[in-house]
Amino acid sequence: MTDCIVVIPCYNEAARLPVDAFRQFAACGHPVRFLLVNDGSRDDTQSILEGLRDWDAGRFEVLRLPRNMGKAEAVRRGMLRALAEPVEMAGFWDADLATPLESILEFRETLRQHPHLQMVLGARIRLLGRRIERRILRRCLGRTFAVVASIVLRLPVYDTQCGAKMFRVSAATRCLFEQPFCTNWIFDVELLARLIRLHKAAKLRPPEECVHELPLTRWRDVAGSKVRSRDFFKAFFELVRIYWTYLRPGAIGPRTGRIGPSEATTGERPAEADRRRAA
Repeated sequence: MTDCIVVIPCYNEAARLPVDAFRQFAACGHPVRFLLVNDGSRDDTQSILEGLRDWDAGRFEVLRLPRNMGKAEAVRRGMLRALAEPVEMAGFWDADLATPLESILEFRETLRQHPHLQMVLGARIRLLGRRIERRILRRCLGRTFAVVASIVLRLPVYDTQCGAKMFRVSAATRCLFEQPFCTNWIFDVELLARLIRLHKAAKLRPPEECVHELPLTRWRDVAGSKVRSRDFFKAFFELVRIYWTYLRPGAIGPRTGRIGPSEATTGERPAEADRRRAA
């Protein structure tokens, strides 16, 4: 029985998707399922994803989007599908497996051991004994962006852009994905901004207490990445949009469902919670 779903957004990944790595991980019997989202690919990605599904339909599901909608929307739609399933955890992972699949188990265990956590973020921190292989220019640009993002968010986050993230399934998590993102390159930062605004409005735990950054044991730049160095400069303009939409005084942001503190971590809607208490 699986208690975790991991969304894999895919766009033109026919030549890069490490099919054998997915099969080997699935064959180990871990309680993890994969939702493979084909974001309007123009190559043979769909047939490769269907091959994984046909190999083990219990471990792999395919969601095909009608056209290319961008990574942010592919992740959002995949997460909405995953969050509707009877599982405890759901997350998303880059298709090139820059973060190895084995790290999913660490993310999952972190959430299981710490019930107050709602979100686990991968952090690419270069430490002795860890293999974080990142090109120098991208590392420098990434660190600069992360510092600016943490200032804008007023949250001491080290790495917003790592493509490995996992969430506890709850009403609060569903709210984070209800509406389309207003950014594309840095929707990860927008997720944190939504979390900050939601927790403040619902008087929940501050984000510093329910978000955990997990230093990765291994991470590597994979050839063929669709992110270019110039995209980091586009990201700074999107930071301004995030601040204006969610964080400036008086900001309202996109409408999301309302929740109360009691349902934030359990995932229950108000009517469900009332029925449980009455029983």
